[in-house]
Amino acid sequence: MVAVSVREGSRRVMVWAVCGVAAAVMVACGGGGSSDNDSEKDDVLTILHINDHHSTLASKTATLQLPVDGKTTAVTVDAAGFPRVTAAIEALAAQSTNVLKLHAGDAVTGTLYFNRAGADGEADMAMLNTVCFDAYTLGNHEFDKGDSGLKGILDRLKSGGCTTPVLSANVQFGASSALKSANMVSPSTVVERGGQKIGIVGLTIAQKTKASSSPDPDTLFEDEAVAAQREIDKLQAQGVKRIVLLSHIGYDNDRTIAKKLRGVDVIVGGDSHTLLGPDAMKTIGVGTPGGAYPTNTTDLDGKPVCIVQAWEYSQVVGELKVKFDKDGVVSQCEGTPHVLIGDDFKIAGTAATEAQRTSIISSVNAAGFLRITAPSAQAAAVLKPFTDKVASFNVTKVAYAPQELCSRRVPGGEGSTDYSRSSAACNTEGSVSLRGGDIQQLVAQSYLEVANRQYGGADISLQSGGGVRIPLNGEVTAANAIQVLPFGNMLYRLDVTGTEVKGMLEDGLEAVYGAGGSTGPYPYTGGMRFDVNAKAAFGSRVTGVEVRDSTSGQWAALEQGKTYRLFVLSFNANGGDGYKTLASVPAARRLDIGVLDADVFFNYIESQPKDATTGLPALKRLSTDLYSTKSFVDVR
Repeated sequence: MVAVSVREGSRRVMVWAVCGVAAAVMVACGGGGSSDNDSEKDDVLTILHINDHHSTLASKTATLQLPVDGKTTAVTVDAAGFPRVTAAIEALAAQSTNVLKLHAGDAVTGTLYFNRAGADGEADMAMLNTVCFDAYTLGNHEFDKGDSGLKGILDRLKSGGCTTPVLSANVQFGASSALKSANMVSPSTVVERGGQKIGIVGLTIAQKTKASSSPDPDTLFEDEAVAAQREIDKLQAQGVKRIVLLSHIGYDNDRTIAKKLRGVDVIVGGDSHTLLGPDAMKTIGVGTPGGAYPTNTTDLDGKPVCIVQAWEYSQVVGELKVKFDKDGVVSQCEGTPHVLIGDDFKIAGTAATEAQRTSIISSVNAAGFLRITAPSAQAAAVLKPFTDKVASFNVTKVAYAPQELCSRRVPGGEGSTDYSRSSAACNTEGSVSLRGGDIQQLVAQSYLEVANRQYGGADISLQSGGGVRIPLNGEVTAANAIQVLPFGNMLYRLDVTGTEVKGMLEDGLEAVYGAGGSTGPYPYTGGMRFDVNAKAAFGSRVTGVEVRDSTSGQWAALEQGKTYRLFVLSFNANGGDGYKTLASVPAARRLDIGVLDADVFFNYIESQPKDATTGLPALKRLSTDLYSTKSFVDVR
């Protein structure tokens, strides 16, 4: 069975299904163990690994499509969560000898556990210390709070009971960096398993980290292949034959770099959040995997290299079995991407009967890589105080809105589409009929401003009207702010041409005013404004598009051939709400920033001037000239 993240309206949901082709589990997914007739000259290394858990520490409800009494049935179950990761790694490690436990980076940022449950990364590092990884490589998001912030995170890791080496062979800390002389990050480490030395080399994605995270200005990142080969050569000169590249550069880049290197045996990857597994994932309708687990390739000399990755968000623990021959060359790789679930099965909201449970468990076992795992009690106990802090934060007052930030998905006067969504006071005032929702516009502006402060910059942003759920007025709690953006979307940055920007706007309006349209897709943009004629035909509804220079504040006409940096929700970037133009932007021009929409909104709130009466950040309506809809002609 496999799990994929899919969209249902504006929500991200987990859908699970059983792999129906038993042979594919052994061939493409691996059998999770070595054969019984190993030569005495061969040895097997077991690698247990995760990556990109992004502060996703709590479990979640998943929906499985399982055969129950001969009929495919929707079954819900508690799934994922870091205490399950800890339990799975403990259990799998106990079943094998010569085990390595590896984390391929981006442990931090993405949920409130990162910076609302204690010091930055405190909860994540506490959970890493429930596993005691043999190595942890730096991802791009480890640099989101700068080098000083990273040092604080690593201090919290080191303060636990583990001695986990932190790796990156291609980072060069600047002269002023808090990590320059701290000796907290190494290019590689060497461990011994079964009498054999194993070298582990860390890599951090270079251009992406420098452009879209926040390392110190003089902290640099060397070409990944150059740095990796230098460290491999150094280890081999010391007599280390077996080399594992712990890589946070993405699945496609892992396959590319393998061909450039000599001496690498295994690449344990991260960054691209790639789901690896059998082709049957597509056959059963759960999505198309990025490749097989493991993916087999060769290095520059034609020697075997095994590549794995373990998806995202504490949902999968990868188990890779690597067999070496007497010369230390890989002779076989196989394994299982263990998808972690509980056993509290429900059908239509009701606990499964004993007969249904029997059928469900039989289906789970037949899947081959769906793993029923009870959370580690010890890890759950470590997590609890952080969960309590998140709960406490939710009732904390975080802002004050002195004037109602009206909610309206689309502009329009009395009797128009979505008119009743606004309060009577907002409708009486009439501004929402001219320009749309204040809260929708504020969210779009927050993405733009935070992107320019922390995430490498943006020229424009996009928020579809239906993704913003409630207005704000008076005192605002953290829970209220989360209610504004409750769907847990991540932010992407896309490099788009002016022509694509115009297409994006037309897509959004077609999804509202075309056949079968709905109000949710209406486009709100930060740093851009335009005129809308809802009566016009598709392709002609938007005119007078202008883009604001963030430095000068001057507005200029959109240039069709110019490239603009767009900050946008992952949902819309992948075509949600009818944004087909964005879905067609090629991978080379899209970047998963990996930060949660609500967290960006919180960062924006915290940057606002304080209200004199309450002492809270004041959330005020934007200046009229910043609203994206300059003028609006209704369909009536």
